[in-house]
Amino acid sequence: MTTLAEFLLEGRIVEQHRPFARAVVDEAGWLAASEGLATGRWTLLGLWGEAKAVHMALFEAPGTIGVVSLEGLSGSYPSVARHHPPALRLERTVRDLFGLEPAGLPDPRPWLDHGRWGARAPLGAAEPASDTGRPYAFLPAEGEGLHQIPVGPVHAGIIEPGHFRFTANGETIVRLEARLGYVHKGIEGLMAGADIGRAAKLAGRISGDSTVAYGLAFARAVEAAIGFEAPPRAVWLRALMAELERLANHLGDIGAICNDAAFPLMLAHCGVLREKVLRAADTAFGHRLMRDRIVPGGVTADLEGDGITAIRALVTKIRRRFPHLVELYDNTASLQDRTVTTGILKPELARQYGAGGYVGRASGRGFDARQVLRYAPYDRLIFDVPVFAEGDVNARVWVRIREVEQSLSMVEQLLDLLPDGPVAVPVPDLARTCEGAALVEGFRGDIFVWLRLSASGTVERCHLRDPSWFQWPLLEVAIEGNIVADFPLCNKSFNCSYSGQDL
Repeated sequence: MTTLAEFLLEGRIVEQHRPFARAVVDEAGWLAASEGLATGRWTLLGLWGEAKAVHMALFEAPGTIGVVSLEGLSGSYPSVARHHPPALRLERTVRDLFGLEPAGLPDPRPWLDHGRWGARAPLGAAEPASDTGRPYAFLPAEGEGLHQIPVGPVHAGIIEPGHFRFTANGETIVRLEARLGYVHKGIEGLMAGADIGRAAKLAGRISGDSTVAYGLAFARAVEAAIGFEAPPRAVWLRALMAELERLANHLGDIGAICNDAAFPLMLAHCGVLREKVLRAADTAFGHRLMRDRIVPGGVTADLEGDGITAIRALVTKIRRRFPHLVELYDNTASLQDRTVTTGILKPELARQYGAGGYVGRASGRGFDARQVLRYAPYDRLIFDVPVFAEGDVNARVWVRIREVEQSLSMVEQLLDLLPDGPVAVPVPDLARTCEGAALVEGFRGDIFVWLRLSASGTVERCHLRDPSWFQWPLLEVAIEGNIVADFPLCNKSFNCSYSGQDL
């Protein structure tokens, strides 16, 4: 059986692409890659387009990553989704943005384009829009006694917009279909032609709760493309920021899930701990979310004595209070009644879609980019990746609980082993066009970034893939057979990003 590395060597290797290999293939090679995905040999990490090209990133266990490209297109290319369903929404997006038609695409509906743009295929051969405001045809469901419940795109509270169309039989959900794209920001268009500093700021605003992870992924992609490294102290500070971001989000999620199960006491206590994480981050790095603190070449804020004291005090407080909250969750029968066996995601679907983060790890897929790729400084840290097999809301809570414990340990290790030295180096001048990619672990799962830099130092093309691309479709499956009242609970246990998906 051909390995991914061997398969890539059959194409034309792009020499200026780092650190993973990129190969340009013909249509037969593109279809062969699609077959490799369909048979489960490889996992899809991303699929994106350009005006006359499409690319897809593939992963092969235990740790090989490669990019396959089909170039010189004149309007269409063989659909990957025809063989591998996880590519479906990605291909619909490529068509919306670039006008490239995936031949044989099972679902021809637009995805990001809601018919409100002034042009069709704005990043390709843009044409004036003539059918603004066209209705969106949701997939039908047939049977006696079925009714539809539309929810959104505007929701109660502070939440991003998304439309959910339920088909139900009484209170039991028969089908759920999400309609997203309401917060499309044109990030990839804004990045084209931007200098590296401007593009780094845009990357950090893909999804606000993952600004550190996106900043890290973008910085690592730039550094790989140009061929230089951030100073050791900066590398360790980046990981410290990433673990603080993970702590804040997991604590917030645990409380919010319990709140959706009618147990607001957990929300209050977890909210207090989350606030302490944000305040410690502000003391240590000058910003509660640590936005714009990671840049290509290093970080913009060093860690001083007050910051170290604040973070160590934070770890002590969480270690003292968190176990009592875990015990409260585990021993509250009303909570267990709502979370256990609710919203089950089967392991085979988690594997097929390459589901990352707590969604995948709660359904038996133990993928964690920190462990698989062992990028610095995680290659020097001791940590476990918690994996559960039940795939329900309860399992997704427990993954978060165990990851909080692991992050606390890693924060202590990072502080204990933090090296001295500078925190940034200048980005070298470019002599030619170069390409880079990176895969890093955010709190939701793996974030993939691919970019091409011009010889003048600007971004020619950048694609940023949020883990939510492969998690939203799984939420639609996991909710089937549950009651309508359990949707907020299941939805929060997935906590997919609207903004990260809508680009």
